[in-house]
Amino acid sequence: MQRRTRNKICIWVIFGGLINFLTYTVIYWELGGDAKNGWKEVIRDGDHKIGSRYHIQGHFIHGSGVGRSAEVPRWVWIYSYLHSISLWPTQGAMVICMLILARPHIIATMSESTWIRGPTFITVVITLTAVLCSVLTLLFTIHFIRDLCA
Repeated sequence: MQRRTRNKICIWVIFGGLINFLTYTVIYWELGGDAKNGWKEVIRDGDHKIGSRYHIQGHFIHGSGVGRSAEVPRWVWIYSYLHSISLWPTQGAMVICMLILARPHIIATMSESTWIRGPTFITVVITLTAVLCSVLTLLFTIHFIRDLCA
């Protein structure tokens, strides 16, 4: 792939990640939290499940009501949880793309380093970012499935 094409793709990935994060932040603020911090309440009549209530919860967003929760429709709870999950891969992709774009500068800056060379540093950071974001995406997904099926 040509460098110019790769750089354009990286810029669009960064832009998309920023839009995703901004959208998440605005929706979190508007709702007063997210489903990851909330819970699903199962309503029972004896041993029979008769329904569910879905709650979101937030932190620090609306001042004195820190940690308060709100009941929301099921579709809002699911959307909120999925959007929380989507942050990990998009933020990881953004960091990796920024490292790719900054690669020539990092290599030049670290060319005489006795501790670690630029290409090695970039490889290590990209690998750690990919592994960390993948693990967190997987954990959030497992928690989502567990909470949804509860």
